[in-house]
Order: sequence, then C-alpha cells, then structure tokens
Amino acid sequence: MLLLKKISEHINPSQNPNIEPASKHLSTYLPTLWLLGKTGAGKSSLIQAITGDCQIKIGDGFRPCTMTSRQYDFPAEKPLLRFLDTRGLAESSYNADADIEACKEKTSALVVVMKAEEPEQSSVLNALSMIRKSEVLNQILLVHTGVQSLDNKDERTQCIAHNQSQVESIWKKKVTSVSVDFKQENDLTTGIPELKLKLANLLPILSLLGTQKEFSSKEEINFSKLRNEVLWYASATGCTDAIPAVGLVSVPMIQAKMLHGLANQYGIRWDKRVMAEFIAILGSGFTAQYVSKLGIRQLIKFIPGYGQTVGSATAAAFSFCSTYAIGRVACKYMYHKSKGEPISEDEIKAMYQSVFRDIKRRGKQ
Repeated sequence: MLLLKKISEHINPSQNPNIEPASKHLSTYLPTLWLLGKTGAGKSSLIQAITGDCQIKIGDGFRPCTMTSRQYDFPAEKPLLRFLDTRGLAESSYNADADIEACKEKTSALVVVMKAEEPEQSSVLNALSMIRKSEVLNQILLVHTGVQSLDNKDERTQCIAHNQSQVESIWKKKVTSVSVDFKQENDLTTGIPELKLKLANLLPILSLLGTQKEFSSKEEINFSKLRNEVLWYASATGCTDAIPAVGLVSVPMIQAKMLHGLANQYGIRWDKRVMAEFIAILGSGFTAQYVSKLGIRQLIKFIPGYGQTVGSATAAAFSFCSTYAIGRVACKYMYHKSKGEPISEDEIKAMYQSVFRDIKRRGKQ
C-alpha cells in the first residue's frame, strides 16, 4: 500500500509533472554516434540518410561540444540521438582525449567514414589509434563512401580493401564495414538499407527512428507524427530507471508527463476521470502488475554487483518498452475519444502486448 501511495503521488493526473531533472539526465547520456572522417567523406550525407533530415550539414545545426568536436542532437526538440563530429583531424596537434571523455558512461559507437577513392587517411588513422588505446569504445563500423565514383569494379574492390586493411591494422581486429554511395542515380542509392541495419545493431534506438511508409488507418498516420515524442519519454524512463532508487519516482512521473502532453495533442483534458477510464480499458490486472513490477525492479537494483549491472539494464529496458507501449495505446485511445468513437478494450489490450513484445524484440536484435 505504501508503494502504491508513493507512485500515486507522482502520477496524479490533476498535475502536469515537472521532469526537467530527468530531461537533463537523458541529455547527458544520449546514445551517441561518433563520426570520424575527413571533410568531404560523406558524414553529412550519412546523417541525412539516418534522420531523413535533408537540410542538415556538418556545421549547420551542430554546436561546439569540446575544443575539437561539435555535436548535433536529433530530433532538435526532444532528442533521441547525438552525433559527435571531430574537427581538426588534419592538425598534427589533435588530441582525442576530450572527445573520448564526451563518449564515456553512455551508449556510444564509432563510425569511421572513408571515401573509397582516398587512400591517404593518416589523420583519421592517428585519431583512431588514440581511441583504440582508450578502450572507451568497442563498437565500430567502417563506412566506405562514394563507391560508385570508381567505375572499374576491380579498382573499387582494391580501394575498399586498402582502407579496410588500414583501419583493421590500427584497430587490431576485424572491423565490420559497409559500402555506400549517397549520390542518387535514377532515384537509387547504394547500400543505404544495409548501412541503417548495421548502425541499428550498434545503437538499437536507430531501428525505431525510421518512419513507417504505409499506414492502414488515419489513426496510424496521426501517431506517426507523435512517435518520436513517445520514444523520447520512453528513453527518459529507461535512462533514469537504470539508477538505483530513482525509478520509483521518475518512471511514473515521466509517464504522467507523457500522458498529459499527448492528451494536449488530441485536445483532451487529462484528469482523474479520463485517467481512470484509460486504466480500466487496459484491464484490472494492469495496475497491480505495474506497481509490483516497478517495485521489484527497484529492489533488484540494490543487490550488490548483480543489481548495478544486470538489474539496472533490465530495469531500463523494461521501463523503455512499457513506456513506449503505454504511449502507443494512449494515442489510439485519445484519437478515438477525441472523435467520439467507440474504443475496443480488447483491441487496446492486444495492442499493448503486441507493441511491448515488438519493442523488446527490436532491442534484443
């Protein structure tokens, strides 16, 4: 009962919670892609391919992060991902320490971008050597760009193999790679789907950023506009629930803030009556399971060793999946409610379970 009371204090629908501390925490630990490559290698095009933002260029939308790097958060308002771009690679005095520090204690991956026709990569390789010695980043992807500019197939293969060999000699192990060309010819590009897949293997959040191209209903079209917002709240709960004793307060508070925000998007006043109706549609067992699982997750995190590793990771993953699933079904519920249309309890329950399983599966992949 004490646990239920504690949670109720933070999910009270009569209030619009202040989650500024959680927002700042997420900003500090945003999943980060560190792009390492010479000017003109194709880093801007890579970001455009991932985000769908065709306007972004290195230097446009980026802000200084350290003396030698700049960062770009995407989406701008409620960011889910951070790109880190290294400046001054060609300078002999370049030191990667500050950039390495910027990637510590967060989910990060290194993306080395090399133009296939450019064998002179000493500045990139020098920086790569510093990064390897730091042992901060273990996840790496080598992207060979501009491959179609080499018309001769044998020459193309040879150039790609040369740069691949250079990187692996520095990294001291085999490096996963992908060959791409961002230049469109006959409305076709080369290697983009494979690039997205391999990047998603490094940072799972990337598998969720893609927009659905076909929709079966107007409700799905409407949700697609709010999807990144729901993902942001899911990321915030996952990030804070990894910390012992914090999730008990932060998770229900962030979820309450999400529901308030989504209701505003649908022109609905989120109050206790609407909250009770939404919970009732999810089912009588939902609240009991929600409270018990939240409490258990917090207790597990206090187990020495296991709690700070597996326990925290499990708590973060569960909170991310459950928050996204709650946000998704809330959007469906609010869409129909705003139009005065009937809402199927069975459909809402089935959707919650389906969305939760799908997000969990993608995370494991």
